[in-house]
Parts: sequence; structure tokens; C-alpha cells
Amino acid sequence: MGGGDEPGLTHIGPDGAARMVDVGAKPESERRAVAEARVAMTAATARAVAEGDGPKGDVLGPARLAGIAAAKQAGGLVPLAHPLPLSFADVAAEVDVGAGLVVLTAEARCVGRTGVEIEAMAAAAIAALTVYDMVKGVERGVVIERVRLLHKSGGASGEWNAAGAR
Repeated sequence: MGGGDEPGLTHIGPDGAARMVDVGAKPESERRAVAEARVAMTAATARAVAEGDGPKGDVLGPARLAGIAAAKQAGGLVPLAHPLPLSFADVAAEVDVGAGLVVLTAEARCVGRTGVEIEAMAAAAIAALTVYDMVKGVERGVVIERVRLLHKSGGASGEWNAAGAR
């Protein structure tokens, strides 16, 4: 059982079984991650989202709050993720009516021994699912196109940015 410093898949033990990585010996540092979810829909549905005129009312407020709640619960949702004491979590939304697109950008921060990528990605994903839930009454064909990590910083691996991230 290693401490997570070995190369390869750190959540797989020498016996091939899944395991939680031991981060106890790692020094604490400031950690930050930013993730994005993109939700595609018709221009008419995107206009309703932008105007706060969805069938269930405001779409973006509940999506933002759901994302923040998901970031706080990520350690309980992803079996081998560590529960982290977040110092910050937020979700911002941009609506491009013409393109029929809602872009949700989630940020998570903590001071800890492991990164907050899962928290940021959980926030983006659940915010996107909430957008779907809020507009499915007018459009069932909404597509969550992707959820991806845009940025992470802190820890031994330092800073990382996705190619093409804005």
C-alpha cells in the first residue's frame, strides 16, 4: 500500500483492488480547480433560460446552488475521493442564446493534502443536470455535451491547464 507517489493508477493497489490513496504524509497546500459543463439546447430554450422564464422559473439560480452543494458532497459521491474541507465553491453560468448553449463554470478551493478536481467537476456536472431538469418540460433533447477539468493548481504536480481552455 503506497502513499500515492508511485506512477500509474494510484487508486489500484498492488493486488489489483481499488483503494483510497493514503495522503497522510503529503504536506498541505492551497488547492484550486476549475471545471466546465456545456449544455446544448435550442435557441428558444436558451432564451427562456437567459430570461429566467423556464417552465419551473429561474433555471440558473437553482443550478448554481445545486453545483455548490455537489462540490460539498463530492467525497461522499465518488467512492475513493477524500472528503475535503472546502474553503470556496461556486458556479457561474453563461448563456449564448444564438448558439443554444449554457456554459457552467465551477470553481473549488481548499487547503489540503489532495486536489479539488473532483469537487469542481461534480459541481459542474450537477449544475448541468439541474439545467436539464429545469427545462425538460419544454425540450427533452437537451444534451450535456461535456464535463471537463479546465485548470488545477496546488500540490506536488503544480499547475495544469486544459488545451484550449479559456
